[in-house]
Amino acid sequence: MKILGIHDGHNATAALLDDGRIVAAVSEERIVRTKNVDCFPEHAIADCLRIAGCTAGEVDFVAFNGEHQPYSRTRAELMAAFRQASSPKTALRKFLRRTPANAYFRKRRRATRLENAGRLGFDEKRVRFVEHHLAHAYAAYWCSPWREGPVLILTCDGSGDDLCATANVGRNGKIERVAAVHESRSLGIIYAMATTLLGMMPLEDEHKVMGMAPYGRRRVLARAEDDCFANLLKVDGMTWERADGCPDAYQSFKYMKGRLGLTRFDNASASIQLLAEKVLAEWVANCARTTGLGRVALAGGVFMNVKTNKVIYDSTEVEELFVMPSCGDESNTVGACYAVYDEERRRAGLATDIPPLGPIYFGGEFDDVECERALVAIRRTEGLEISEPQDVDWELGRLVASGKVAARFAGRMEFGARALGNRSILADPTDLGVVPKINEMIKSRDFWMPFAPSVLAERAEEYAVKPKPMAAPYMIMAFDSTARRDEFRAATHPYDKTTRPQEVYEEWNPGYYRVLKSFEEATGRGIVLNTSFNLHGYPIVYGPEEAVEVFLRSSLDALALGPYLIQRK
Repeated sequence: MKILGIHDGHNATAALLDDGRIVAAVSEERIVRTKNVDCFPEHAIADCLRIAGCTAGEVDFVAFNGEHQPYSRTRAELMAAFRQASSPKTALRKFLRRTPANAYFRKRRRATRLENAGRLGFDEKRVRFVEHHLAHAYAAYWCSPWREGPVLILTCDGSGDDLCATANVGRNGKIERVAAVHESRSLGIIYAMATTLLGMMPLEDEHKVMGMAPYGRRRVLARAEDDCFANLLKVDGMTWERADGCPDAYQSFKYMKGRLGLTRFDNASASIQLLAEKVLAEWVANCARTTGLGRVALAGGVFMNVKTNKVIYDSTEVEELFVMPSCGDESNTVGACYAVYDEERRRAGLATDIPPLGPIYFGGEFDDVECERALVAIRRTEGLEISEPQDVDWELGRLVASGKVAARFAGRMEFGARALGNRSILADPTDLGVVPKINEMIKSRDFWMPFAPSVLAERAEEYAVKPKPMAAPYMIMAFDSTARRDEFRAATHPYDKTTRPQEVYEEWNPGYYRVLKSFEEATGRGIVLNTSFNLHGYPIVYGPEEAVEVFLRSSLDALALGPYLIQRK
C-alpha cells in the first residue's frame, strides 16, 4: 500500500509511505530554494514519486495534513500578519470564525486542496484529510521505539485545526485523546509574537531567541522587572489558560509590546524562553502524573525548542523520552501517512506493522556522473584543486583534524531541519576560531547562535550528561556537557554549557561514521562540529550544483562532493 502525505502550509513538504515504511520525504524549500515556502508542494511530490520509482496512478491514498489548512502566505505577508495581530481586521476575522461564513470558507479551501491533488493525477476519491494534532500524535507514537505498553503522547505547536496542544494515550496501536488546548491559548503563537517583537521572522527564528536566552537568564531570574513575559499562561491540570489580562494569542501583539517596554534584547529572550520551559515542564509533569505514564513521546513545532526538551527530560515524572525529529508541520506528512495506513489496515482486519524510526535520509541522492557534471564549470578555476581520493570520507576527516572547515555532500539528503552529515559543514570543535569564521565568512549567522556536534555513538556519554537512557541521533535534544567540554567547546553553548549532539551510528551512515573515525584517529576525539550546509537565509543544499555554488560563495576550505574533493590552494 502506497500513501502520499502532503503538508501544504508553512514549510510545505511531501512524504511517501510504502507498506508501512517511509521511503521518501522532501520539503519544497529544498527544490525551489525559498526557505520555509508556504504552498502546495508539487515539486516535492514529484521528487518523492521519482525517489520511490512510482507514478501518481500507483498511489493508493493521499493523506493531507489537517482537516483545514489556511491559504498560503509569503514571508512578507506572514510578518505583516503578526505585526497587525491586534488590528480591527484581525478582530473581524476572529468574529467571522464564529459564524457560518467560517464553514463556507473552509469548504472552499478543502475543494481547492482536492483540486490540487487531482491536477497532479491523483484520484480525488482516494484523498483523506487527517486532523492536524492527530497527525502529530501518530508521528510521535509510531516513530518512537516503543511497541509494548502504553505511551503518553503530547503534541504542541502554534495551531492546527483550532488546537495548539493535545494529550493522548497510545496503547496497542490505538491513540486516545484525553485533553486538548484551544489555539487562543497557544504558547507557540505567543513565542512567535515575542520573536516578531524582537525584530525576527516568526515561525522561523524562534531558535535564535532560544539561543540568546542564556545570556539574559540570570538577570531575569534575579530581577522581576526584566521578566516581561512572566505568567502569561497558567497550567491547569492537563491544559493551560491565559493569565488575567492576556488576550487571545492571535491578538496579543499590542499587549506583549506593552509588556516588553524597554526590556533588553537578551532579557526579553530569556523571559519568553523561561515561560516556555515553565509551562511545558509543568504540563508534561501533570499529564504524566494524571495518566500514570512516564514513557513520553513528543511532536509539534514547539518541541523543536531543544532547551525545553532538556527541561522535560530532566523531570522526575518522565522515565523515558522520545522527540519526533524535525517535529514541525513538515513531520505531519509522516503522521498523516501513518494515520491512513493504520485505518486501512484495521479495516482489512490486519495488524499495523510500522517499524520504529531509524535513519531519516529520505531525500534524493545524486550519482558520481551528476557530481562530475557540477564540477565541469570550475575545473579550470584558478586557486582550486580537484582530486578523487581513494577514500574521500577518510581524507575529509583528516582535513578537518588539520584545522580546515569543510563541507560534505554525499548520499541521500536528510529529512527536516537538521543536517545529519550528508549536507553538513564540519570543523574541529576545540577551535573557537572556527565560530567567527563560519558565522561571518560562510553562513553569515548571528554571533550568539551556538553550534552542535556530531559524535560517535559509542562515545556519546563522554561528552553529554545523560542521567536517563536516551538515544540522540537527530539533534533534537540538548544535554549538559561533561567535564570534557574543552574538547568540543566550539560546539557547546558558551553560556550554559549545554550541547545538542547527533549520535552517529555506523550502520545508519557508514560514510559519515568513517569521517568521524578518521578525525578520532588523528586527534583522539570522537566528536566534530556539524552545522547545516547552506548560506544564511537559504535552505540546506539539495543537489551538487547548489553545493558547488555555496562553496564558491563562501570561505569554505574544502568540499567533499560525492567521490571528489575540492580544496582551495
